[in-house]
Amino acid sequence: MEFLPAFGNIGFTLLAFVAALSIIVAIHEYGHYIVGRWSGIHAEVFSIGFGPVLWSAVDKHGTRWQLAALPFGGYVRFLGDANAASAGADGEAMSEMDAKERRRSMPGAPLWARAATVAAGPIFNFILSIAIFAGVVLVGGRAADDAIVGGLVPVPEDVLVLEQGDLITAIEGQPVAALADVYELGRSLDPQRSLTYDIVRDGDAMQVQAAFPLLPIVGSVAPQSAAIAAGIAEGDVIMSVDGAPIYGFSQLRAAVDASEGAELDLIVWRAGEMLELTLAPRSTDLPTDEGFETRWLIGITGGLIFEPEIRSVGAWEAVTFGAKQTWFIIESSLSGLSHIISGAISTCNLQGPLGIAETSGAAASQGLDNFIWFIAVLSTAVGLLNLFPIPVLDGGHLVFHAYEAVSGKPPSDKVLRLFMTVGLTLLLSLMLFALSNDIFCP
Repeated sequence: MEFLPAFGNIGFTLLAFVAALSIIVAIHEYGHYIVGRWSGIHAEVFSIGFGPVLWSAVDKHGTRWQLAALPFGGYVRFLGDANAASAGADGEAMSEMDAKERRRSMPGAPLWARAATVAAGPIFNFILSIAIFAGVVLVGGRAADDAIVGGLVPVPEDVLVLEQGDLITAIEGQPVAALADVYELGRSLDPQRSLTYDIVRDGDAMQVQAAFPLLPIVGSVAPQSAAIAAGIAEGDVIMSVDGAPIYGFSQLRAAVDASEGAELDLIVWRAGEMLELTLAPRSTDLPTDEGFETRWLIGITGGLIFEPEIRSVGAWEAVTFGAKQTWFIIESSLSGLSHIISGAISTCNLQGPLGIAETSGAAASQGLDNFIWFIAVLSTAVGLLNLFPIPVLDGGHLVFHAYEAVSGKPPSDKVLRLFMTVGLTLLLSLMLFALSNDIFCP
């Protein structure tokens, strides 16, 4: 169900981007704020956005909470900070503080309190991601291990289907002990219009004819893909490619691989209608166990001819799933960055603000659940980026704290300002480079 107008409107894309970024920034900054408060450091201002203040209020702890006109970030300014980036101490203000007041300031707090406050921002981003991923499976459940038909997928009338409640025990004589076997046979068997299924229906064992298990059904559409540009939607069934009928998702993949980027003419079934669509696969770098591989893709995932039976999950399983999903994003991001630096994959894999905004709009246009999932992915990316050891970022501050822990004293104000200038230059250069990718990369 779409909760906002169709993707393509600039205002809608901007709204989706601002909404996603504001949620992520609010959680990030709240991490700094709450851990700082727990550590005895007073926050003077908690701001979502920069520039002219649109609304503000002071709470019982003396912190001013505000919304500013430019909603592309936020900050927490602690007592004693020289600026919103916590880049050094306000020397004049610190000189006027007594010992008790200095303890409540960021520069005057113990090293452990400052380090914990800085680290809390990225950590809260990871916590948000884990919570969202866990919440998704807690609410929606996960597919049961047994190959049981939990629901029927809309398909063309001439496609042979199973019935709800069927337990699949074999396909074309190949035994099926679990749902994973259905996927495996869908990848290994030769696609054809119908196959023989051994099933148990209402307690009776029987054989029936049904469609290939991995029919070319569109399970999901990737943002910024050839498929979404061509108008392909979740639930579509691709009936033919360049005039040749296809019965399995593997046939579609083979046709895309063989195209080498040339346009493909598709016949697509959608809710009883046949549509003619044309798209050109795009060269894409995909993560693998060994690194990355470059393939031609149109940006869709496949689906079974039935909806698997869903089982509920417990809190621990959900949190474990969320943590594993978050770690997978971190690993993939670091691997991708290292391959970009080494030249193994294209620098076009690095997105800038325009690309992220477009992805935000595309995710939102596909429904609230996709948009929430995207927020979790972006939150992990923001948390990881902030841990990079670049001055002005949280990771840079943690490097300074590590230096202080080893040397027994913080860097001098002169050194700190120099590194902050270098860090800001590096960060702006990276942003400009990513922005150029958004504009010039195909």
